[in-house]
Amino acid sequence: MSASPHHHHDHHHHHHAVGGQDSFAQALYWGIGLNLLFVVVEVVTGLWVNSVALLADAGHNFGDVLGLALAWLAAKLASRKPTVRFTYGLRRTSILAALGNGMLIMLAMLAIVVEAVDRLFHPKMVVGEVVMIVAGVGVVINGLTAWRLHRENQHDLNVHGAFLHMLTDMLVSVGVVVAGGLSWLTGWWWVDPVASLLIAALIAVGTMRLLREATTLILDGVPSGVPLAEVEALLANQPGVSAVHDLHIWALSTNDHALTGHLIMPDGHPGDAFLQQVQHALQEQFGLRHCTLQVEQSSCTIGCH
Repeated sequence: MSASPHHHHDHHHHHHAVGGQDSFAQALYWGIGLNLLFVVVEVVTGLWVNSVALLADAGHNFGDVLGLALAWLAAKLASRKPTVRFTYGLRRTSILAALGNGMLIMLAMLAIVVEAVDRLFHPKMVVGEVVMIVAGVGVVINGLTAWRLHRENQHDLNVHGAFLHMLTDMLVSVGVVVAGGLSWLTGWWWVDPVASLLIAALIAVGTMRLLREATTLILDGVPSGVPLAEVEALLANQPGVSAVHDLHIWALSTNDHALTGHLIMPDGHPGDAFLQQVQHALQEQFGLRHCTLQVEQSSCTIGCH
């Protein structure tokens, strides 16, 4: 490391506008209330008509309620100002919420799989038309919730992820409607537990992706939406830069990332205007809003690896 390294920090604090926060909170309240009411309806109806598919969908919708509640709690905590102990604030609670939500959903799906397998060996009569009606209500509720979330800022990956989740739920409810129709028209008792297994498999695949990404972020891995090689190329191709090393990118939250890196510039520090231009490019092209760049005139030989 050179004797007189130059550091430049670009730690702008980006907060959602109050109106945007209120709108997002209202969408979450709305979604939580409707889905929680629907979970009760599905559980009661599923037990009444012996539909494990309805119970599977209820378990999934309850996971959605927890997910929306965790998203709301994480958003509240993430909006708190940094302190002397938590200098980045509590934005990483959104990652913890995603990880916890994924684990809860996987446990719920495991319970549903056990019940569905038992129903395959010990079949029970299913009232298919009732299943169709209740699941049809789920299509409407999940569709409306997805629409409310879609109206929010689609550039916020957290909001966009919630929208995609609810859209998937709507499609899953459509699958339950189809299963109920087949049971009603054909009398095939096995359609309901098989449908619940397919629903559980579909949810498990999506949840595994969520868990994998959340675990990556917890371990300070490069977020999936940030191409490390392209970021390094952008820095290396800047005028006067001969090499880039100690480049690190990690997540401050589910939608906010940080970068640190060393730039080897033999001609010396080019001035703040150069660094501001580079940081602007990093933000515009890759969404990196918290950047710290260190300029050095010679290659680092000690303490950089």
